[in-house]
Amino acid sequence: MSYRKELLFVAVLGIGLFVTNIGTVAAENVELPLIQSYNYSQDPYLLEWSLKNKQIDTQIEQKELSIEDKILLKWKTKQASLWASLPTESFTINASAYTAAADECGKSDGMTASGLMVTEKRTLACPREFPFGTKISIEGMGEYRCEDRGGAIKGNHFDIYVKTKSQAFAFGRQNLSAKVIQ
Repeated sequence: MSYRKELLFVAVLGIGLFVTNIGTVAAENVELPLIQSYNYSQDPYLLEWSLKNKQIDTQIEQKELSIEDKILLKWKTKQASLWASLPTESFTINASAYTAAADECGKSDGMTASGLMVTEKRTLACPREFPFGTKISIEGMGEYRCEDRGGAIKGNHFDIYVKTKSQAFAFGRQNLSAKVIQ
């Protein structure tokens, strides 16, 4: 009989005895002696089984993460101290727009400082106080994620990624209300 079947058999047998004893107690009004409970936390077989299952669960979780999520997860551990100091209330940002053009970024491959590719309506260049992966809701714009940095990105200045220079010029510079959502 396998270990799992044995464990199930013992569990069913134990429940059956417990139910039988309750019926006896109720019928005869007899007190049963207290039986010392079994310490499951020290059972080597259960520990080995639970550790194997935990490893399998971890492997499944890692396979389910996208490449982007894996990159941001690494940054989350590297920048752990920054997460606690994020603002909890709404704040005003001085927003501008940028493209992945070489004259703006020094390169034109579209790779952000976090290691992710720029994506319209998602990528936000944030000051260093904001860890990569921080999700920010910007008034009238939607939700963005801190994925990039820049030399001029300091204080309350944030850059929103757009595809074309005409979009960037049309956006200009705006003071918008923002809030950290994650």
